[in-house]
Amino acid sequence: MSDIDVIINNKTYPAIARSRQMQAIANLKLSLTSGEFVCLVGPSGCGKTTLLNIIAGLDKDYDGDIRAGQHSTHPKIGYVFQNPRLLPWRTVRENIDLVLDKTPSSAELDSLIETMQLASSQHVYPERLSLGMSRRVAIVRAFAVDPEILLMDEPFVSLDAPTARQARGLLLKLWQQRPHTVLFVTHDLREAIALADRLIFLSASPMRVVSEIIVPIARNERDDECTIEGFRQQLKYDYPEINALL
Repeated sequence: MSDIDVIINNKTYPAIARSRQMQAIANLKLSLTSGEFVCLVGPSGCGKTTLLNIIAGLDKDYDGDIRAGQHSTHPKIGYVFQNPRLLPWRTVRENIDLVLDKTPSSAELDSLIETMQLASSQHVYPERLSLGMSRRVAIVRAFAVDPEILLMDEPFVSLDAPTARQARGLLLKLWQQRPHTVLFVTHDLREAIALADRLIFLSASPMRVVSEIIVPIARNERDDECTIEGFRQQLKYDYPEINALL
């Protein structure tokens, strides 16, 4: 895996008045260290999904550059959308197989599926899955392509608290087994603290980086909700500029 640099000098959209442009992102720079888990936190509508789409290569209409290492023009991407986007006529296992350029060993896929607690459901169709299970399938599918960077766009939004907590735990278990660079979008600061090595706070449009904060809590202490909440309150006190972004 390579370190990844994201440079977006300018991203605009046509405004309602055709003679004008709305600037969505301006002078944004991110550097992601190989194997790092980074959470992006910002107000609704600030452009977080737009940023992920640019990094993924789905939106090429911008001024900037995405680089993996010194010689690669673009990193290999795994993308977990808010909507799991599973094909209803394919089983869980077939939905995962569909994205693979080459067939990994059965043992490798079995390990991914087992870690996300989907072994008993791998031959069923998506209609029989809960939303939480469907999102875990999407995570397995993204890890299976062995990406240089894994993009995750609020993958646990709208899940009830126990289901989201279980899914976060399984994601972290999989990530620790198979370290990948992760860029995870969330509007939930508690979730971000529970997951991230580093927090990046983003402003409203035109989006820019407001603060970058290392999470000093040990991984084995992040199941404690009091620890997470204490750090959240301390962040809001130490960095008052982030309060308007939550």
